Amino acid sequence: MSSQSPSAGALPAVSPARVLAGLCLLVPIVVVLWVPSYAKTEPRLGGMPFFYWYQLLWVPLSAVFTTSAYLLLRRDEAARKAAAAAAAGPVALPAQPDGGEQS
Repeated sequence: MSSQSPSAGALPAVSPARVLAGLCLLVPIVVVLWVPSYAKTEPRLGGMPFFYWYQLLWVPLSAVFTTSAYLLLRRDEAARKAAAAAAAGPVALPAQPDGGEQS
């Protein structure tokens, strides 16, 4: 365990966006692994048994859930960087050398 305490402006390690992203990744895994829910042949779709078209339906749905998780984490990381930059304070720009005026 670390002896360092988080600074006042730091975001918690577990944020609602991260929990939601984890759930977005967990849903397709649980649904596809729960075989008794779709181990049947009816209803058929275009002559294809339910078992097959249900699994194929989850291919694009899994992509949607994974994309959602990625976007949530990207937004959370941007918020963390903004909070870290705000906590660090203003950044001092290097001084211009003598006669360094720009034209």
